[in-house]
Amino acid sequence: MRTAIDTNVLSAIWGGESAASRASQLLDEAGKRGGLVIVPIVYVELRAHPNLAEGFVDRFLQTMRVAVEWTLEQEVWLLAAERFERYAHRRRREGASEPKRFPADFLVAAHALLRADRLATFDLRSYRADFPELQLVKP
Repeated sequence: MRTAIDTNVLSAIWGGESAASRASQLLDEAGKRGGLVIVPIVYVELRAHPNLAEGFVDRFLQTMRVAVEWTLEQEVWLLAAERFERYAHRRRREGASEPKRFPADFLVAAHALLRADRLATFDLRSYRADFPELQLVKP
């Protein structure tokens, strides 16, 4: 069972957040059951985390055996675009002038849906709204 991982789960582990031990345990268990994977935008977001030494993210991912899937097929991009478009239309109908969520969230979810078996995230509500068929797991 492949588990895709959202940025918030990995950053919680090294950020000293209260959920760090639960997140580590989830990744340990998921790693034993199958592969751990992130989409490139998660890698980009992780590199922007404050106060990290150079090379920390790469060493951390290697230690945790998390693969970065550097190539995203057209199918992933198209699904992310379709769901972001629906979301933006829904927001406008509700009176919001601009989307509140970022396209990166939709790439994370589309990748997880098409290239993994589930997504580990702390942001269940947002992903459920736009990807109801995606299996989500909260640490």
